[in-house]
Amino acid sequence: MMGTAHRRSFFPLWLLFIFIALFLYHFQSSIDPSQSQTLTLNSSQPYSNSTGNVAVVRHNYIVRFLQYRRAEDHRSYLESNVRSKGWQWIERRNPAMKYPTDFGLVSVEDPVKEVLTDEIRRLGLVKDVHVDMSYTRGMLKHSRKKSGAFVDGKKRPGKIFTSMSFSEGEDWEGDRHTRISNTSVKRGRQLLMERSQITSMFGADNLWAKGYTGAKVKMAIFDTGIRANHPHFRNIKERTNWTSENTLNDNLGHGTFVAGVIAGMDAECLGFAPDTEIYAFRVFTDAQVSYTSWFLDAFNYAIATNMDVLNLSIGGPDYLDLPFVEKIWEITASNIIMVSAIGNDGPLYGTLNNPADQSDVIGVGGIDYSDHIASFSSRGMSTWEIPHGYGRVKPDVVAYGRDIMGSKISTGCKSLSGTSVASPVVAGVVCLLVSVIPETDRKRILNPASMKQALVEGAAKLAGPNMYEQGAGRVDLLESYEILKSYQPRASIFPSVLDYTDCPYSWPFCRQPLYAGSMPVIFNATILNGMGVIGYVEGPPTWYPSNEEGNLLSIHFTYSEIIWPWTGYLALHMQISEEGAQFSGEIEGNVTLKIYSPPAEGEKDRRTSTCVLQLKLKVVPVPQRSKRILWDQFHNIKYPPGYIPRDSLDVRNDILDWHGDHLHTNFHIMFNMLRDAGYYVETLGSPFTCFDARLYGTLMLVDLEDEFFPEEIEKLRNDVIDTGLGLAVFAEWYNVDTMVKMRFFDDNTRSWWTPVTGGANIPALNDLLAPFGIAFGDKILNGDFSLLGEQNRYSSGTDIVRFPSDSYVHSFPFMDSSESGATQNLLLTSDMTKADSPILGLTVMGEGRIAVYGDSNCLDSSHMVTNCYWLLRKVLDFTSMDVRDPELFSDSVKKDAALYEDDNQLPSRRTDINFSMYSSVVGKELICGADSRFEIWGTKGYALQVTGRNKKLPGYPVFDLARGLNSTSGTRKPRRAKSERNKNDSLGNRYLGLFYGDEPDAPMLGSNHWLIPAGVAATGFLLLCFWRIRQKRRRRRKGSGSGRLANL
Repeated sequence: MMGTAHRRSFFPLWLLFIFIALFLYHFQSSIDPSQSQTLTLNSSQPYSNSTGNVAVVRHNYIVRFLQYRRAEDHRSYLESNVRSKGWQWIERRNPAMKYPTDFGLVSVEDPVKEVLTDEIRRLGLVKDVHVDMSYTRGMLKHSRKKSGAFVDGKKRPGKIFTSMSFSEGEDWEGDRHTRISNTSVKRGRQLLMERSQITSMFGADNLWAKGYTGAKVKMAIFDTGIRANHPHFRNIKERTNWTSENTLNDNLGHGTFVAGVIAGMDAECLGFAPDTEIYAFRVFTDAQVSYTSWFLDAFNYAIATNMDVLNLSIGGPDYLDLPFVEKIWEITASNIIMVSAIGNDGPLYGTLNNPADQSDVIGVGGIDYSDHIASFSSRGMSTWEIPHGYGRVKPDVVAYGRDIMGSKISTGCKSLSGTSVASPVVAGVVCLLVSVIPETDRKRILNPASMKQALVEGAAKLAGPNMYEQGAGRVDLLESYEILKSYQPRASIFPSVLDYTDCPYSWPFCRQPLYAGSMPVIFNATILNGMGVIGYVEGPPTWYPSNEEGNLLSIHFTYSEIIWPWTGYLALHMQISEEGAQFSGEIEGNVTLKIYSPPAEGEKDRRTSTCVLQLKLKVVPVPQRSKRILWDQFHNIKYPPGYIPRDSLDVRNDILDWHGDHLHTNFHIMFNMLRDAGYYVETLGSPFTCFDARLYGTLMLVDLEDEFFPEEIEKLRNDVIDTGLGLAVFAEWYNVDTMVKMRFFDDNTRSWWTPVTGGANIPALNDLLAPFGIAFGDKILNGDFSLLGEQNRYSSGTDIVRFPSDSYVHSFPFMDSSESGATQNLLLTSDMTKADSPILGLTVMGEGRIAVYGDSNCLDSSHMVTNCYWLLRKVLDFTSMDVRDPELFSDSVKKDAALYEDDNQLPSRRTDINFSMYSSVVGKELICGADSRFEIWGTKGYALQVTGRNKKLPGYPVFDLARGLNSTSGTRKPRRAKSERNKNDSLGNRYLGLFYGDEPDAPMLGSNHWLIPAGVAATGFLLLCFWRIRQKRRRRRKGSGSGRLANL
């Protein structure tokens, strides 16, 4: 009886431990901020369950199906096949509900979202599942200091975006580049505005006189809506609301303004096509917020109601939002001509916005009235293809986008600027051109490809801007009209000419001639197929040289074998054969490509067309080795898809590194400087095993984020020490504490965005440089310094903590902002002491020479305060030619003893991030791609022993190459790397922080949810064991053998 009594008294305690464990598991599941490592956004909302007592966070997900069916059928399918609870179908009451749809919207409770969405994805009729992303934009009042996706270092609600227009009189940051030099331009523009309507400047009145006014053209305007009975419009056919607000009116003015530029008829602000039928799609709320699901429904409705033209004045850098991007393809495949603004992130390069950067969309840039590219207009190239290829030419065309007059909300006119103003200018031109074609012939002749052909072939090329600034040039309405009058369906290539003698238009190609032995030069052209929505390449492209010297040019082609919708790509990989090592001159000829499409309705034979791309190339003899520089592009990672943080922490309103980090995007000024200095700069888009070090004076490693294969580390060591390759390294900040604090909680996904790495991947760079005894630390240094008579700014750079003896090391007293714990808000306080920190090191290593510098912002035009091109030239003089500047190599900076820091003090990797999602190395095969020399395509490179290994980091899957990349031979659960500098950042401390109201220091993986519950349960189990042992001892003292037997 005593034993029974003891058991009864204990079991409530045991049940209490079980209850606590279950409670903690549920508690952590609901608050864990890292359930999703993705960068897409969706709305979420608190939800009370049936009891009305417990608030459960819910998320909206878009479920895409393989077929178009009624929404009720999709709902029934899910309800019949999804066994898990915790989800609800969301009714979408809008004009599209009467048409079949290809997606559904479901609300999912947060605790079950992973399991439930996985179950839905596995259903046979489901294509995929995505969060319902939110779009937010600033449209009318633009100030770079206050708008955009990030304000004062914090993310605003919604999808990452760029603002599209700004009011007259507002200060535009980009104007600082032109305000002084273009004072006379502004005066001329004002006089021009006084005497001309923008429609007259394009000659629209000539087409009006012929009776073409946009009649019977259905124009869809996706914006903020329009008010009924607006006096500026005679043909508002339909207004639809797709938002959560119960209004059709435009309360912001942007949608009305766009409609006025297209079809307004007020004498003060005439539109291009006053008889165009306006279909106003209100897809933005008064708070300028929208959701992907709203767009998808509106797009489906535009398809179902047979719109002719669609203007979309939104954009952002995320070209991996698949539901949105693929729906754009479907829109154009349905023969709707889409026009979109290219973005207002100029004058920076590599800043194109999606969807205007898609080849099937007419992307529009902005110019002023003096035919200068507007400072705000985003520049190309497209960045989808890099780091392992080369971008396409965008924008397609440019149009006036500064101080354009358009309609106000109720009456009257106003002036706006921006590429979202240039976009409706082109949309109005398109509407006018569509009305030129008789209705009976429109669907046979007009489509997104044929309209783009008419625009780019008729455009006026501007003197001064290059192809990645102006595309084909300024839109010319009358020339495009002449092309369409006699148009017959055909295919073409854009640009149709690559001329190395046409500078600056053909920049960057015209800046550097071809020569034997170089990395292939890649030119990425767009195929426009006006014959049909789908086309095929008939046989490989062919190079036809116009003279004997043309045989020295070898071209390999990569291209779209299937062209859909309406467009494809043709990439030329060009290199000069060894026979042309001493040739100097020009090579001319044509590349031809045959395209065919299925016969159109009423036709028997398939449609065929031959496209021609004209080449005129400059060739020079092989430069000497010391003048050849190789730029490492392969180890660059950018946004999207990863949260790659900016390089300068002083920049608070643009926290993502999304400009491409390419020689011809945000490093284009540096590229021009190197060419002016007589250097030949080539791009390496494959691993280090894929270049011959004997040909190059210096390998430049600038702002690298990726890992390195072991074979790369071994080869680079041999290249430097044995082959005499120079090495110039420009690093960036890396600090785990700072990365942890840079993360931000997104209210749409209810998840945390965490940097994948720092400004550069210092742990990987340290591995690469370890054979040379060189390593960087984790300080974040800021300050001004003087060197070689030049003043320079050190912006969020790192320090050198290891460097070999008998070397030259330059140190300066900088502020270490990492010591203060400041991250997003870097505040200079009196207790932050300045200490001398090594930032520049130069050394000889065997036959080669190495220079390392801890900051790359002075080479990057994105957020440059001061440039350090002067330092780069001195560095290259040393690494390539062993020319030593007296100040850089003075005795005062020579270090007889080596700098050294213990391994456990070096920056460590974060193993709580699935780095393989973003890396070209982790979990991948070492292979030389199509951007390397032809002779090693598809191999592992030069003189390399095949080891059969891949780079592996702790906590990542190990791939067995013999079994293929889809096979996993072993998987470890991620574990946190050891770091002496982050003793407080332990797993226990992170979990205990939950109980004190602190945020966890880093995203915690879902697999760790059981740690505290398991600990509590284990504690309870141990108490039970101790209790039973105690009971046994008591019974032994009583000599109760039966009691002992019963307990055993």
